[in-house]
Amino acid sequence: MRIGLSIPQYGRFAAPGLSARLAAEAEEIGYDSLWVGDRILVAREPQNRYPGGTGVAPAEHRTFLDPLTLLTVAAGATRRVRLGTSTLNALWYPPVLLARTLTTLDVVSDGRLDVGLGLGWSKDEYQAVGVPWRGQAARLEETLDVLERIWADGEEVSHSGDLWTVPPSSIRAKPVQRPRPPLLLGGTSPGALERAGRRADGWLGVGLPLPALTALWTTVRHHAEAAGRDPGTLRLVLRVNPVLTPADDDRVPGRGTPHQLAAYLATAVRELGAEPLIDLHFAAQDADEYLAHARTLHDLLRDAA
Repeated sequence: MRIGLSIPQYGRFAAPGLSARLAAEAEEIGYDSLWVGDRILVAREPQNRYPGGTGVAPAEHRTFLDPLTLLTVAAGATRRVRLGTSTLNALWYPPVLLARTLTTLDVVSDGRLDVGLGLGWSKDEYQAVGVPWRGQAARLEETLDVLERIWADGEEVSHSGDLWTVPPSSIRAKPVQRPRPPLLLGGTSPGALERAGRRADGWLGVGLPLPALTALWTTVRHHAEAAGRDPGTLRLVLRVNPVLTPADDDRVPGRGTPHQLAAYLATAVRELGAEPLIDLHFAAQDADEYLAHARTLHDLLRDAA
């Protein structure tokens, strides 16, 4: 079982030095991977609803540190754990620059990067970075094409597409991991599930009732098989953002005790082969409580394996 932890990044945990400290201590506890998310702003009058809870973005998201900067900090504070994005909103970044930043992060971490990409949900964030809301699927497909071309073997790089043109050029910087860092894609729409099965190394799932999660994961695997790929090679990274408080079983994994959450995740591991990813930003009041919960949940999951 590979267990991941979200490192301090937003809300009260967006504090200098905290990410490096907790990254190092999470590695010592025994976590296998550390993860960051991607938010820019919380609009006062949002154009669309937050996809969860009451439909209102959490107040904690009003303070959100840059994900790739924090992963670079975590890379310097650790030696073993893998470093992932769940998820990086791929379309906010020009793909050539995104390729360079991700390549650099893979190099400075000595090949420990997992690239998790998604599309996000906020029209306001797209507007703020000057990226069209429409045409997301085609934009993501071409972004992936550019990334893979730059990461491929060989110094010579060029790309000619509907959105971007890279003239014949030399780009020698390549990721340590070959042929590229593992690519994980998020999203629950039919198109997102098809894309994950067709061209990713895994799917970034979210905490849902197990029947619903199973149905989505089965769909991803079917799309992989239809594309001539081995579905058994795909990874399911399952992110949960719990409030740790006693709750009825039908509220898990959004709410529940550590034992309830560990039982849910252990079942997902046994039945689906999931890799748990635990985000404790809503579960703790300070760094000590964050680490205490992280240790408890890690131990409960290891005992359940």
